[in-house]
Amino acid sequence: MRVLGVNALFHDPAAALVIDGQVVAAAEEERFSRRKHGKRPLPFSAWELPELSARWCLDQAGLSPADLDVVAYSYDPELARPTAEMGLHDPWDGLRQEYARRAPEFLAEALPGLVPEKVRFVAHHVAHAASAGPASPHPDCAVLVLDGRGECASHLAGRYVDRKLTVLATQELPDSLGLFYEDLTAHLGFRRSSDEYKVMALASYGTPRFLDRLREFVHVRQDGGFRADVVPWASLVPARVADTPWHRDHADLAASAQACLEEVVLGLARWLHARTGEPVLSLAGGVALNCVANTRLHREGPFRTVWVQPAAGDAGTALGAALHVAGEKEPTTPMPTPALGRGWRDEELRGWLERAAVPYEEPEDIAETVAEELARDGIVAWFQGRGEFGPRALGHRSLLAHPGRAENLDRLNAVKGREEFRPVAPMVLAERAAEIFDGPLPSPYMLFVHDVAGHWRERVPAVVHVDGTARVQTVDPAVEPLVARMLGAFERRTGLPVVVNTSLNTAGRPMADDPRDALECFASAPVDLLALGPFAVRRGKVFA
Repeated sequence: MRVLGVNALFHDPAAALVIDGQVVAAAEEERFSRRKHGKRPLPFSAWELPELSARWCLDQAGLSPADLDVVAYSYDPELARPTAEMGLHDPWDGLRQEYARRAPEFLAEALPGLVPEKVRFVAHHVAHAASAGPASPHPDCAVLVLDGRGECASHLAGRYVDRKLTVLATQELPDSLGLFYEDLTAHLGFRRSSDEYKVMALASYGTPRFLDRLREFVHVRQDGGFRADVVPWASLVPARVADTPWHRDHADLAASAQACLEEVVLGLARWLHARTGEPVLSLAGGVALNCVANTRLHREGPFRTVWVQPAAGDAGTALGAALHVAGEKEPTTPMPTPALGRGWRDEELRGWLERAAVPYEEPEDIAETVAEELARDGIVAWFQGRGEFGPRALGHRSLLAHPGRAENLDRLNAVKGREEFRPVAPMVLAERAAEIFDGPLPSPYMLFVHDVAGHWRERVPAVVHVDGTARVQTVDPAVEPLVARMLGAFERRTGLPVVVNTSLNTAGRPMADDPRDALECFASAPVDLLALGPFAVRRGKVFA
């Protein structure tokens, strides 16, 4: 069975392909269109489809649209209600719903050869859940979905047994943890449905002195749901104007909202565990990208294991919709890796370099060359293998740096043109992680935070956030042999088993995805070396 999954309606459009129950490809539209998040999260953009990523998924498998058995669209307009009935103020939502109803026709036009009758609507939160349950290594698990909104809800709690879902609770709109956090994001001068991770980072600079007040509006209930009334943010702290300095009040408000969110997530997880008794919890939905909340859930929650979908936001519903539909007809297998995007053969990469007319080297081992450059305190653009599905750079499209120099945090934020309070992440061999970092291990997808051991904080200061934590990526040599070899080579030179890892992009632009993107980023930012597959391009030689 050949199923193409599509996410298109709200934000982060994406496509994923499942063939005979196996995940073959998945990619976000932004990586092709070079528009951050693919499009603006507005009703007027709801007609835009992930045409480029969908065509690439089909090309990857040598299929045409006519070869598909089903296209699974991760929203079901038949489940939606008018926003006024749901307590939401969105006068143009009717337009969004009309676009959703007509999605089969739009898809048939975008993918010639596809007939509209092959398009199946999948409930939004069921698609999220399927990206967390069937995609995970755990065929039996509890599943928790939290985001801004679906058709008429913002939450799903359920249980997978042998990868089959039973829904146990949902939370109807207007109550929404995702919208609660989005509203705060906008109040603090950031872009909603885009910059929520900045609020999470800012929270670590503050204290939760507004927590009691926020609990009046947002709190867990005893029936598996929660309340999330509209918060009068301005009565607590005046709104921050975008691109102006932030102050302690802003950080305190972020810290309070973060703590409030964590309390509700914990309460929902405890209710779910009491109903299922499952030892494993799988998470999806945009709230699941909040790695601080994930860590508190791991530490204080009732589940032995917490697994988070690396593409937990709306992009992941493309994968979940495809797995859900495929799973109705045949067994499905877990997502093998987040590296489900585009990749290039070595000779194709050489062709890019020669067309760009840049001098390059072909060292015996690119891992050793990169380790040597990092040990000299150079910044390296690392472009290897297939691109990651999801918002995290996991060793395929990364900027790398030396962790032992505190100034490298400011240096990388300057290179990327982003806020000074934004942290960068450490990557470390899985076998070495426990001696340096205290938290959920292994952590291959950078979706938890870890306390950095006291004696290590001075040794790797660039990756230690202001609160003494770090968002760790552990590297398994069996899964990522090239990255593991680079880490080992760096440790031989420096005594440090950690390398700074942040995404290969600059502020406001999607992560670099093809060789042209990597070359443009290298040329426009003060990066010392580009590792493009097995080839090395040195800044000093290009701009000599």
